Amino acid sequence: MNDIFDKFRLNGKVAIVTGGAGLLGRQFSRTLAQAGAKVVVADLNESEANKVAEELSNSGFPSMGIGVDVTKVDSTRQMVQKTVQIYKRLDILVCSAALDPKFDPQHQGQHANSFEDFPLEAWKQAVDVNLTGLFLCAQAAVKPMLEQNQGVIIDICSTYGLVGPDQRIYIRPGKPQQYKPVYYSVTKSGVLGLVRYLATYYAGKNIRVNALTPGGVFNNHDEAFVQNYSARTVLGRMAHQDEMNGALLFLASEASSYMTGSNLVVDGGWTAW
Repeated sequence: MNDIFDKFRLNGKVAIVTGGAGLLGRQFSRTLAQAGAKVVVADLNESEANKVAEELSNSGFPSMGIGVDVTKVDSTRQMVQKTVQIYKRLDILVCSAALDPKFDPQHQGQHANSFEDFPLEAWKQAVDVNLTGLFLCAQAAVKPMLEQNQGVIIDICSTYGLVGPDQRIYIRPGKPQQYKPVYYSVTKSGVLGLVRYLATYYAGKNIRVNALTPGGVFNNHDEAFVQNYSARTVLGRMAHQDEMNGALLFLASEASSYMTGSNLVVDGGWTAW
């Protein structure tokens, strides 16, 4: 009888994590590395990607940082080509790079635009990153996966790709209304369409494509936001930064070998009400 834990091991696998220097990207990179994969930490901020990869390597996990602009064809192709050149294969692609103006201290001042006044350029930029970026990364990654007859793609969605934003939780008494922007829900909804398309397009090719939908992750948010957000969840709190890692590893590994075209929701019960 096989040990169930063997199905979660990624020994001999090679993974790329785009947005690998981000809040969840760092977590995903370390999770895959701890499970045995060689990890390419890819990010628009190349110096931060190198820093994350160096931290992993210093902890005994072979890793490489690389700069990538997911909106550029040449950049995504070079990311994959360099990965295959160094590690000789590519088994897992995690698309975590996205524009997401969270309501944490790092994104202050990015929530003032109502739908009526939302800038077209901001809309176009978000579509380029959040949708076209996934399209281009998948295009580049599936080529070595097809040659290997094996591969896994995981696209990161959001609860706001499943339901509309509750703009009430962003209200502050005596302060101007803030908004989760229109592009976020629309592009994250599109993620699920791309996942289903790719999963069915590669039927019979041993390439599995799934989505992971995280709920809100705490990152030094102010107390009022935490209370407002937590009240909307069944578990009554925001997620810890490491609470998506188990789901990510499940999707990346053979533990989810009979799963494709699906969406794994880890949102503390937000969408269960």
